[in-house]
Amino acid sequence: MYKIDRRTFVTAASAAALFSSSRVGAAEKKYDDGVSDTEIKIGHTCPYSGPASSYGVIGKAHQAYWKAVNDRGGINGRKINFISYDDGYSPPKTVEMVRKLVEEDKVLCIFNALGTAPNTAIRKYLNAKKVPHLYVGSGWSGWGDPKHFPWTIGYQPDFQTEAAIYAKHIMATIKDAKIGILMQNDDFGKDYFEGFKKALGNKSDQIVQTVTYESTDPTVDSQIIQLKASGANVLFSITIPKFTAQAIRKAADIGWKPVHYIDVWGTSVATAMKPAGFENCQGIITSQYLMDPSDHKWDGDADMKAWREFMAQYMPGANTADMSYPSTYSVDYLMEQTLKRCGDDLTRANLMKQATSFQDFKVPLLIPGITVSTSDTDFYPIQALQLARFQGESWEQFGSVIHADNS
Repeated sequence: MYKIDRRTFVTAASAAALFSSSRVGAAEKKYDDGVSDTEIKIGHTCPYSGPASSYGVIGKAHQAYWKAVNDRGGINGRKINFISYDDGYSPPKTVEMVRKLVEEDKVLCIFNALGTAPNTAIRKYLNAKKVPHLYVGSGWSGWGDPKHFPWTIGYQPDFQTEAAIYAKHIMATIKDAKIGILMQNDDFGKDYFEGFKKALGNKSDQIVQTVTYESTDPTVDSQIIQLKASGANVLFSITIPKFTAQAIRKAADIGWKPVHYIDVWGTSVATAMKPAGFENCQGIITSQYLMDPSDHKWDGDADMKAWREFMAQYMPGANTADMSYPSTYSVDYLMEQTLKRCGDDLTRANLMKQATSFQDFKVPLLIPGITVSTSDTDFYPIQALQLARFQGESWEQFGSVIHADNS
């Protein structure tokens, strides 16, 4: 049925033209798997259980965001069917769940699946199937490889760029640095380490000890003891929140007070710093690309106010100090805009085209001066960060925004 606004006078000729143009518009609709006139299916995996279960809130935050979108009428009249499965942060399980999403649920794309190793395990499969693997929930530098993996694109600043910023800050501010590194023994840890060592250049011999842990380990206590014994006066922790908290606590317990740097993924106030004890976290350094809700300087920001209203309505009772929530909100917004730009051409090829066509695009909750830019040769949407230091019970930014090209 074609509805005509009663306030507009329509002649028989113009009504016929309207009917004709509507038929043409309908004929121009292009859909791939997961799309109909009323629905868009999006696939996702997340560790709701297992060693990285603290990230399970990310999946719940996605669900809340897409519910809000649907409550507003969806995207171009289509409701979002967000299908999220638990992969336990286990790559074999991720492969199983993603195959189910693609082959049984028939989703249009995989969006913001979490974790470096889980996403590495599904990348070849999704690219062979030509299924968009969008805004990956990991900063591994390998996501920006359009030549070999044209269907996979990252989102956050990549690990190597972030690590290079820490390395250069250490060289500029700490005399006679002796660096100890605690790293997760997978692509997540190795990518950070490679970027860090590369940035140190001929000063890489300042790394006096590197110790690893497995994501399934119960604690990192023995690793921290090893690092103190090495004589290190600087610690770079490449850790997820559970192990960040353990490392900070153990260092305090044994009286070790290195200058401590932590990767952005391990710095949640709610799930890392608070469990570690705020008194043990003072002066720790990280970097940020998002506004931190625990930093009161953002209280008057319009985007922060809108986010808090969203959280109050769709995630009441959630811990708003957990950076997983603003991170998820920002990438969901980008995905929503990507789908909107597709219009009625909801093919996988067009979805990928739109995802790689943003220029200096402002996304809510990104720190001022940081925007999203992509192209068919640039699959790194965000390439800037700002250093932050833990003070009191929150992170406080210092210095200026640092872009990848000058990190």
